[in-house]
Amino acid sequence: MTATTAENRPTAPGGHPQRWLILGVICVAQLTVLLDNTVLNVAIPSLTEELDASTADIQWMINAYSLVQSGLLLTAGSAADRYGRKKMLMAGLALFGIGSLVAGLAQSSAQLIAARAGMGVGGALLITTTLAVVVQIFDDTERVKAIGLWSTVNSLGFAVGPLIGGVMLDHFWWGAIFLINIPVAVLGLVAVVSLVPESKSRQGDRPDLLGAVLSTLGMTAVVYAIISGPEHGWTSSQVLLPATGGVVVLGAFAVWELRIPYPMLDMHFFRDQRFVGAVAGAILVAFGMGGSLFLLTQHLQFVLGYGPLEAGLRTAPLALTVVALNLTGIGARLLPRLGTPGTIACGMTLLSAGLAAIALLGGSGYGGMLAGLVVMGAGISLAMPAMANAIMSAIPPEKAGVGAGINGTLAEFGNGLGVAVLGAVLNSRFAALVPGVVAAASLPAALEAADGAGERARIADAFASGVETSQLVGAVAVLAGGLLAAVLLRRAERADSSATAAA
Repeated sequence: MTATTAENRPTAPGGHPQRWLILGVICVAQLTVLLDNTVLNVAIPSLTEELDASTADIQWMINAYSLVQSGLLLTAGSAADRYGRKKMLMAGLALFGIGSLVAGLAQSSAQLIAARAGMGVGGALLITTTLAVVVQIFDDTERVKAIGLWSTVNSLGFAVGPLIGGVMLDHFWWGAIFLINIPVAVLGLVAVVSLVPESKSRQGDRPDLLGAVLSTLGMTAVVYAIISGPEHGWTSSQVLLPATGGVVVLGAFAVWELRIPYPMLDMHFFRDQRFVGAVAGAILVAFGMGGSLFLLTQHLQFVLGYGPLEAGLRTAPLALTVVALNLTGIGARLLPRLGTPGTIACGMTLLSAGLAAIALLGGSGYGGMLAGLVVMGAGISLAMPAMANAIMSAIPPEKAGVGAGINGTLAEFGNGLGVAVLGAVLNSRFAALVPGVVAAASLPAALEAADGAGERARIADAFASGVETSQLVGAVAVLAGGLLAAVLLRRAERADSSATAAA
């Protein structure tokens, strides 16, 4: 196939003859990558006991994957455009499979964290190239439907991870949740080699390697400071130094991006209020989803006493709601009626209300949690497609690939930030109610060291209070972000209308 850019490529009527089969392969690969953002949550109790992992270790096991992935998404997209999307898709599957093998056989927390970081590199390549291939193989009449299905898989991946993890842990040891990725990666490689056509830009931009390093180091330092806060104290040097260093590095990243002709992230996009509004919403939807699922699985197992499979099954209503509403196209039909700002505000309000319902009603049983999960799913199915549309419409068509990379980067960063921030709130509240180093490390360690049934009950109540506080913080953040995004998008629409009228 002649190498061309996806944006300027003339699409044959009907697109690639095997486009729907290729889309199925792409969606399976995409789902596997996204599952690994949340599948580890349900294994937290097993990892805490078998690897003697603290809460900070668990958070790094989760964040190592999402932070490396988010730091490399834009560079991976640029490399795919320059060297070939099919080649990068194959490389991503191979790296992801190898990382999964190492993770499944890990014998310590440090080994698992390193393996998760390696999986993040493969995941970055997969996320950027799957969307690029979808754009390549479908013509204009079917592309919207295809991207809609791809987006549904995105939503589904974050939600069903705990369910898949629960099923695996009910029958196997914790390493099986990673080893199951290997046959998927092998089959995916065979299918990509056989079916996916190659394409690349004639003169692609050079990968921004320094930008990738700066963004990854900066985000990692900031999140490390957030995770370390409860243990060392928010004003300690162990927290202030990495926080300050992270902010300085991210500032250097912004300056570097403004100076080079081939930036990972074109900082001039932030002059567009539509883009800024959509970015704020995208980060906070991922913040709410990632952080709430991190808390939810602990709530179900540590507070309500469910096993891994039972906990995974009880998160399923969130996934089912998202899939049902996306497949029926309710959000797409509401968008023209409510407008983009109204749809985003409505979706984010529902997501916030769901988080609050879980916090306030979920402590006494599963009924209140079920209602919150359904409301959260409805909010996600409305907000995510509308925000993706807003981001892409705020970027010139020739930068559509960059827009997809930005959207993915912000979603990954929001997910990692949600785990870090809400996990830090949980640790701080727990440590304040049950003072002591052991109590702050993890709930099982605190229960094991407790003296008598009364002390264990007090510790469990303190943990439940910490979970509730964290979920309420997440609800407030999501609601504020949704309203901010809606206001900025509305102002941008009015400014565009005024400019059009003047012209």
